Amino acid sequence: MELDLQDTFLHDEDQQSLHSPKVTYSVAHKRKNDKGQDEKIVTDQQAKEKEQAENIASLLMSNYDMKLYGEDDTSQPTSRTAPIIPIEATRKKKKRKRSQISICLTNCRYESIRKVASAFGMREVSEEEAWNFYWTDMSVSVERAKEMKRFQRINHFPGMLEICRKDLLARNLNRMQKIYPKEYNFFPKTWCLPADFGEALNYSKSRKNKTFIIKPECGSQGRGIYLTKSLKDIKPTDKLICQVYLSKPYLVDGYKFDIRVYTLITSCDPLRIFVYNEGLVRFATSRYADPNVNNTTNVFMHLTNYALNKHSRTYVYDSEAGSKRKISTLNKILLSQGVDLDRLWHAIDQVIVKTIISAWPILKHSYHACFPSHDMVHACFEILGFDILLDHKLHPYILEVNHSPSFHTDTQLDREVKEGLLTDTFTMLNIWQCDKRRVLEEDRKRIRDRLLQTNKFADFTPTEDKEPEKSPWQTQIQWEETHLGNYRRVYPVGEQYASLFQQPSGSLYTGTASSRARGDCTRIQREEFQQTKAKAEALKKPSQSKSTKETEKKPGEEGSTTTTSVTVASTATAVDKAAKAKARLEKEQKRKEKEERDKKLSGKTSLVSASQAAPVENIKPPYVLCSFEPDPIVEKEERERVNLLAQRDFLIRSYGMLEQIYLVMKKMGTLRPEDERKYGVYGRLSVVSNSPKKV
Repeated sequence: MELDLQDTFLHDEDQQSLHSPKVTYSVAHKRKNDKGQDEKIVTDQQAKEKEQAENIASLLMSNYDMKLYGEDDTSQPTSRTAPIIPIEATRKKKKRKRSQISICLTNCRYESIRKVASAFGMREVSEEEAWNFYWTDMSVSVERAKEMKRFQRINHFPGMLEICRKDLLARNLNRMQKIYPKEYNFFPKTWCLPADFGEALNYSKSRKNKTFIIKPECGSQGRGIYLTKSLKDIKPTDKLICQVYLSKPYLVDGYKFDIRVYTLITSCDPLRIFVYNEGLVRFATSRYADPNVNNTTNVFMHLTNYALNKHSRTYVYDSEAGSKRKISTLNKILLSQGVDLDRLWHAIDQVIVKTIISAWPILKHSYHACFPSHDMVHACFEILGFDILLDHKLHPYILEVNHSPSFHTDTQLDREVKEGLLTDTFTMLNIWQCDKRRVLEEDRKRIRDRLLQTNKFADFTPTEDKEPEKSPWQTQIQWEETHLGNYRRVYPVGEQYASLFQQPSGSLYTGTASSRARGDCTRIQREEFQQTKAKAEALKKPSQSKSTKETEKKPGEEGSTTTTSVTVASTATAVDKAAKAKARLEKEQKRKEKEERDKKLSGKTSLVSASQAAPVENIKPPYVLCSFEPDPIVEKEERERVNLLAQRDFLIRSYGMLEQIYLVMKKMGTLRPEDERKYGVYGRLSVVSNSPKKV
């Protein structure tokens, strides 16, 4: 390469000498006229050659530098005047490979989640490995939450069952309705059985035209749901949810439907809620008619669950006019009917936000208790499925909240909606925000510094020299706002929900305590009912064992005489039981006065006072559920009880248990004078106590 440069340079010089007649003419003229000037010409030529050599050397060095640094003259026009950079510093730093994101799907049964996770380059791992994401179909236990590291995230919030279980959702919404009656009017009247059975029964008696829908407290997919016109058929011991059935829903083509609205919560403190613009509309498969005695058993008419209606022969698989459609398809239908879609969806967004706010105190407390060290990313996110029903006036009502909505993709419509939902969710979560290696190194360094106590006298670095860095939360918020996809943010938005966060701190615990009190009262009633039923059966047995002649002659008189004899024989013990029951009821009455909102308990006190004021002769039958009167004592059971007590007394005396206890207490000095007087009647005790004196 150097030879080529020299040849080109000399060739250029020869060409320049040929094309410059002035120089050649002057040299020839000097040689002819003055031979003494030859030495001067030689020195000039040597100077030129030296200058040419320097030019060649500088050109070679610049070319070498350009090839070394990977640059050209256009990128650095002043490269000759630039300072010399060491070769080591100019070497390109190797880019650190981004660590692969791992996800644990051990407790996930949906293939659509695996498909979307693999599309994002996630690697599926087991529970024992250091995963980044954990997707489960079950709720999060406290043990699982406390074991999580700072870089790990899970798809459920601890405490979200407060709105995802039907009984807890009803309790929270009823509690908020008492505090904010105008704001929380978007759910049907609900009772939790058996605690509220009396109140529900009184409501059904006063409104006989109402229809009730009965649900299990923690069921799913429509299992165990049925309609009834009367609550008398319900067992008072079953744990159920009773709701007033919305008998006038909004219909499309004569069919009832509900809307599955997917909601994403990215953090609970600060609370950030997003609603997916696309979702599912699930239709019933039988034309709707007002509920009556003949059609309340038709689940295909009154229930819209896909798990039930897919077994119907009239189920239609069509995205535009089928039994399951998109929200966008429903919007087109409503728009053609002149419905204001902006107003409708604004009302639905308010229902979703207010429902989540009802459980926000528990969510916040549970999160900070389980994840005190998560300072890089939010430890939890959650996709909820809100089931919304529209009435005939297009008012949205919340039916239930699903903490693990189905991600099965049986049809093309399901694939389009659910895979798009999962893709936008993973995008919004910014799965590469937290570097797992860096967090693990920081944790190791923190542990090492704590053990060696090296951070005790850390060097002081002034804050003015450091540039303010953005916190991970600000970075995440900016990312969410710029990567919404098909989501829309519904909270935070302005100050319209600020007053709902100022709920009294004691309201949550008061509602829980009153619910427990109602449950305890119902349990006591259930036990008393079972006892009275068993004793009534025992009373019937001796009457059946009597002679058939007397029963044939006077069956009615015999029954009356047996009952009167039992009541007369048990009057003494009945008075004692009545006194105890009265004292217990007085305590309950004091507690009921503090709980002013509990109508059921106050109603019971009036019943109790009425029953106590009634004469002893008007005894209610033993089968009455709400009876506070003393039960009759059976003579056979009383004799058996006395015999057993005598047998126990004999065994205690024969084994010498009293003597041993007496001696131990006397040696310890804990025996009181009244104990000596009480147990001095025993002959052996007095002998044992006087034996040391004789010795």
